Amino acid sequence: MLNSSKLIAVCIVASLIGLPTLSFAKARGGGGFSSGARGGSSSMGMGSRGSRTYQDNGAKPIEQSTTAKPQTAPPPTNAANSPMTQPTPATSPSWLQRNPLLAGIAGGLAGTWIGHMLFGATESSAKTTDAEPGASSGNSFGLILLLMLVGAGAFYYFKKVRQRPAPVFTGLSGGMATRGSLLDISSNNSTDRPATDTDYTVTTDDKAAFQQLLTDIQSAWSVQDVAALRQFLTPEMLSYFSTAMAEDNSRGVQNHVEGVELLKGDVREAWSEDNTDYATVDLRWNARDYTVSTTIPRGEPGHLIDGSEDTPTESYEVWTFMRVRDGRWLLSAIQQ
Repeated sequence: MLNSSKLIAVCIVASLIGLPTLSFAKARGGGGFSSGARGGSSSMGMGSRGSRTYQDNGAKPIEQSTTAKPQTAPPPTNAANSPMTQPTPATSPSWLQRNPLLAGIAGGLAGTWIGHMLFGATESSAKTTDAEPGASSGNSFGLILLLMLVGAGAFYYFKKVRQRPAPVFTGLSGGMATRGSLLDISSNNSTDRPATDTDYTVTTDDKAAFQQLLTDIQSAWSVQDVAALRQFLTPEMLSYFSTAMAEDNSRGVQNHVEGVELLKGDVREAWSEDNTDYATVDLRWNARDYTVSTTIPRGEPGHLIDGSEDTPTESYEVWTFMRVRDGRWLLSAIQQ
């Protein structure tokens, strides 16, 4: 009889341990440049600036480039408001989850009964029959009450610890710091530049080359001289200019930028990467910037589409030049 009681008690213990485990597992489950080099008409930044192509330099960002865009982590989302992060609603909770206090009391009672089943028979056989029944009854009641309280407390603590969510740390990144203005060439000393960058000092000869390139590129653009443009542009920029020319030819229009006069040129940043030098320069100039029809003769209504053939207008763009060490400077990017 004693062995049978112990077997029943073991089965009850196993069921009490397994039932909460299955319940919690179930609850947690589930889950332009449309007009080419025309001053001030660029519709987007384009070209390549080496490792700084997508770096903020205060001008219009580069949006069209053959340089691969660096991989960036997606911005942190609010887990509380994002529907994609909401867990799948769990099925209806078990009785133990809906009534933790009663479950604790029941666990205490079950533990008391199991203890009595396991040890009560042996203890009663060793006791003498002359013990006082009142004292034994009082001690048993106190023990039962104590076990009930301990069981309820243990179950409540277990439930709180298992359901406490782990802390989530997001949005803390050193790369989130913003840079200041890059109009001062000394800002090249910023620590967020690529480790392979080194400062480059723009010389007087470099500035003269930049000014000459501004004039030569606009002149070649005005007469649609692709061969001449090939001497002044990187292959990537030449493809943008050629595409713009083809679009204008298809529409029957031609843009002219004549009489270019540089008003001001400021070096925004200059650096070297491996065997290549880069310089980003603010350029402000005056020129006669106008667009005419290639299908309507000069002097007839509709020939002049935009701008003025006589009055100069002021334009401003940010150009980046590159050269292989000791080579010729070429235009590699244009930004507003």
